[in-house]
Amino acid sequence: MFQLIWMDTPLPDGKDHSLVHVVDDDNGIRAALRLALTIAGHAVRVYDSAPAFLSAVEPHEGGCVITDMRMPEMSGLDLLEAMNAQAIRLPTIVITAYGEIPLAVEAMKLGAVDFLEKPFDNAVLIEAVSQALRRERDGVREEETRRSQALLATLTARERDVLAGLLKGHQNKVIAHALGVSTRTVESHRAHIMDKMNAGNLRELMRMFLFVPIDP
Repeated sequence: MFQLIWMDTPLPDGKDHSLVHVVDDDNGIRAALRLALTIAGHAVRVYDSAPAFLSAVEPHEGGCVITDMRMPEMSGLDLLEAMNAQAIRLPTIVITAYGEIPLAVEAMKLGAVDFLEKPFDNAVLIEAVSQALRRERDGVREEETRRSQALLATLTARERDVLAGLLKGHQNKVIAHALGVSTRTVESHRAHIMDKMNAGNLRELMRMFLFVPIDP
């Protein structure tokens, strides 16, 4: 049901912080992810379903998880809910189809630390995994939260309104309608937000505000 590939020595705390759990029902995607991660130096375990992962993983195991969003039997969202219920505290990256930002938002509300939109290249994958493992290893949430709060304070009230819509996965025209402004105005605010936050894309912006409430 799953394969084990051991490639690293656990750190002194007994956890293998280079370990990546890959959960995907597609054989080809599992193989491609395993190859890319192995070449990057990670130990990899692959699972063909969410139940297979849940039955094999130990509650206090180290590493991180990459899971597809759409799978039969249990979806990525179902997996996140089950991990929460079973106190499996592994940072999780979800893979979504292009344009599924609302699903990514739901996943992050359930505890996912990042998302990747298909198609993505290996460099983006490896960077996301490195960030997730660093979070698991160093406990960087508090530091990231303080930084995001400081950046949030630089936004105007209207920019915060637009940001709230973006973090809900809404398109510019939907945000414009809700705020009673033009789409061009929202686009302008969005550009200012990205510049002030030093975010290269929406994915980076969403990661910054995982744990920071933005409502006034």
